[in-house]
Amino acid sequence: VTCIEVVEAYVERIREINPLINAVVKDRFEEALQEARQVDQLLSECPGNDCLEEKFPLLGVPITVKEAFSLHGMPNTSGLVNRWNVVATSDATVVSRLKQAGAIPLGVTNCSELCMWYESSNRVYGRTNNPYDLQRIAGGSSGGEGCVLAAACSVIGVGSDIGGSIRMPAFFNGIFGHKPTTGVVPNDGQFPNAQGVRTSFLCTGPMCRYAEDLELMLRVMAGSGIDKLRLNEKVSLEKIRFLCMYHDGGSVFVSPVDKEILQAQKKVVEHLESELGVHVQHVAIHKMKYSFQIWSAMMSSKDSDGQEAQLFTDLLGDHGKPVWPLWELVKWLVGMSSHTLPAIALGLTEKVMKLNPGGNAKLVSMGKSLQEEMEALLRPDAVLLYPSHPTIAPRHNSPICMPFNFAYTAIFNVLGLPVTQCPLGLSSEGLPLGVQLVAAPYNDHLTLAVARYLEEAFGGWVLPGKV
Repeated sequence: VTCIEVVEAYVERIREINPLINAVVKDRFEEALQEARQVDQLLSECPGNDCLEEKFPLLGVPITVKEAFSLHGMPNTSGLVNRWNVVATSDATVVSRLKQAGAIPLGVTNCSELCMWYESSNRVYGRTNNPYDLQRIAGGSSGGEGCVLAAACSVIGVGSDIGGSIRMPAFFNGIFGHKPTTGVVPNDGQFPNAQGVRTSFLCTGPMCRYAEDLELMLRVMAGSGIDKLRLNEKVSLEKIRFLCMYHDGGSVFVSPVDKEILQAQKKVVEHLESELGVHVQHVAIHKMKYSFQIWSAMMSSKDSDGQEAQLFTDLLGDHGKPVWPLWELVKWLVGMSSHTLPAIALGLTEKVMKLNPGGNAKLVSMGKSLQEEMEALLRPDAVLLYPSHPTIAPRHNSPICMPFNFAYTAIFNVLGLPVTQCPLGLSSEGLPLGVQLVAAPYNDHLTLAVARYLEEAFGGWVLPGKV
């Protein structure tokens, strides 16, 4: 097929499906079709194609980009009403690299307000719906991206993750998502970008339907940073030390893990043991019980230079006056606030956290201790299986009742570990199941290899509405 035919097919698919899911918030179809014609022209001039493969590994591949990233000519609001008229005049580094590799952006996708909530809904673009059940959330903050990929409206996509913002949408939408080792892929060109200590926690990474695309995307997005990883090493699955943990130990802030999620993870363990002949070691890491508290304290801690973490309430104001969350809550109750309830609640939580500096310091110390414990446990040869989330995709608005469930993904941001979310078929309600694959820093090649294996064993992505 020609590139123009491929792009036209995806454009048509978005036009058909997007009114239901509200994932693509601004398209660039005309530009994409023109770029597809240029690709076909290039292919006609180089009929062997060998000369193009190395230079343009993604030539003609349709992609979508989380709206929080700059894509030239597209809005860059991050769901903040104050930024409704902001249009990107350049490309984020990763977007530029993907375009230089030949990829063709179709548009930008929805996110949560300021990318700090796990339902993608905001006052600028509205709410994104899960393609497996429109009454369910698509996750956040890269929810539009996870949704558009699951609905087969795009091939690959760009997400970012500071508390699970790649992995939760990938889980809820039944696709693959990878949070790389910190510092491998540049975060430049997204809003809000991390400052202070949070630069060690924010990661930009690939999202896609097929596991084999993760590594290709990661290589392009990382550029020379890919040299930090061991992607050229051949992975022998039989030599990996597999570890398994079924829950966080019972945090009072987090829901119990759903039975079907546990069953799916147990099936993976049984498959690995029967088919690979490995022994999966069950581990209980006590400090994981305090995942939310550790993440929250480390997110608000000072960096090595003593710089304070940027306040979320300042970001809500976006270079204007800081937002007063209590006043915004009053305005929200009478329908007059321009912010979402989760954003206001996060601002209030931030204020409360500031009242207990001594407790925060203890939690930061616990986080550092947990990091050392995890790295000693994983070493360069292990992969840990851990739930992606305690529940399958919740119904709209219900996350506000259990706001800290994102702790299952967030803890790995502050620990700096690479994690791949891998789909494992559908639940009895037809909603995606999955598992997180965790390795020691710079051992992304292990989780990517296991993801490819589990895709083959358990079927990977399932087209919504197929069953």
